[in-house]
Amino acid sequence: MRLLRLPSGREIPVLGQGTWRMGEERTQRPAEIAALRLGLDLGMTLIDTAEMYGEGGAEEVVGEAIAGRRDEVFLVSKVYPHNATRRGTVEACKRSLKRLKTDYLDLYLLHWRGSVPLAETLEAFQLLKKAGDIRDYGVSNFDLDDMENAIALRGGDEIVTNQVLYNLMQRGIEWDLLPWCRDRSIPIMAYSPIEQAPREPGGMLQNPHLKAIAARHNATPTQVALAWLLHQKDIIAIPKASNPAHLRENRAALELTLTNEDLAELDLAFPPPHKKTTLAMR
Repeated sequence: MRLLRLPSGREIPVLGQGTWRMGEERTQRPAEIAALRLGLDLGMTLIDTAEMYGEGGAEEVVGEAIAGRRDEVFLVSKVYPHNATRRGTVEACKRSLKRLKTDYLDLYLLHWRGSVPLAETLEAFQLLKKAGDIRDYGVSNFDLDDMENAIALRGGDEIVTNQVLYNLMQRGIEWDLLPWCRDRSIPIMAYSPIEQAPREPGGMLQNPHLKAIAARHNATPTQVALAWLLHQKDIIAIPKASNPAHLRENRAALELTLTNEDLAELDLAFPPPHKKTTLAMR
């Protein structure tokens, strides 16, 4: 698995596993656990979750999946904005650790910006880091203004990533946020890298250009969409998959190299932004 170096110096896999919508149905848990374990077997050892997903249910699923394999895993979770006070962040992290059955997180994120002052959340992150409960911290769903506000605060210079919605159909961050982060060597963690309903009519994977490029490489449209992200500097992708075939499909995207012709065709099919847009969120 290819690794990327965070600003802290620690390394993170560029392709991982998302867990949004996991842990919501108890009957699905055995399949979800098996899928995460298969992902680990395939080398996708980055697992991203959050206290919001299934109201802790996804973290419980992850905890079961990584049992006995914690040392292999780069584990990420997120705190709700309404829990992100100085005290609330620490308590939320402790609850997440208990559900995940681990004593530390590799990375802890503020899920999105809420009404709690960022200075409080950053202070809590620093306390958690000093205590060894988390190794690194970052943010999620932060636009450029939010990032500028955050890094100006005490502890803001230790933010190691910004997790945002980014894929071929949602390229708004390329206008200003992505260049700003790259200038500061802050990687972008792309969630929903294949969109939410990509196989429906009009969905990303139905695009004829994407299909044509996939056919040229004897690949799938999913693999092309992921390869487009993974060829970029400082991008981490965390697709969610609970189907074994989809997991293998995602993993194989790392082996796909797109040509300049492919990239130009994708720009025509999915144009980059020509002006500032509101940050897309899911």
